[in-house]
Amino acid sequence: MIRVLLVDDQPLIRSGFRALLDIEDDIEVVAEAGDGREGVELARTHLPDIALIDIQMPVVDGIEATRRIAADPALSGVHVVILTNYGLDEYVLEALRAGAAGFLVKDIEPEDFLHAIRVAARGDALLAPSITRRLIQRYIAQPRIPGTALNELTTREREAVALVAQGLSNDDIAAHMVISPHTAKTHINRAMTKLHVRDRAQLVVLAYESGLVAP
Repeated sequence: MIRVLLVDDQPLIRSGFRALLDIEDDIEVVAEAGDGREGVELARTHLPDIALIDIQMPVVDGIEATRRIAADPALSGVHVVILTNYGLDEYVLEALRAGAAGFLVKDIEPEDFLHAIRVAARGDALLAPSITRRLIQRYIAQPRIPGTALNELTTREREAVALVAQGLSNDDIAAHMVISPHTAKTHINRAMTKLHVRDRAQLVVLAYESGLVAP
């Protein structure tokens, strides 16, 4: 069962998402919140698999709520998915830097929304290759952090990180590197541990900001 927390200051938006999720046998909405501060508190209480968090809210916005969840070791299993009306923008990038696993626009098709919830629950980043390219082209033009941050990685781990940054899945990475999907996942997980990043989305941002992959 995938446990979901809904965090949005608009009750109508929350009720719409809940209606979609409640009819699925493998998804359960465990709580709802109207602002980011309450959302973080409920995340600590219910430990959901997914926290769907609106990016613009009163009291505490989605970026700060994401940052607080990512900073709490007790919430390491909570995958934050940012909700936005506007698509890719600088706020979404900040949310990814803060620890979000990905983002969804609120006018997403229902079947795509449900698929995204299941993808995020598996621990995969909600960053399709087309979104990754736009992210890089718009907001990550120059390296922002030292490339030495990658020095702890093995050659194969660096290669795997570069392929993640291109939007490839574990199966695609395995085929490219001529290894098993399990080994590909191991390389990626070890890289995330060494680089102190929470998930694949942050790994993508770091790969470009460190200069490992060029826009």
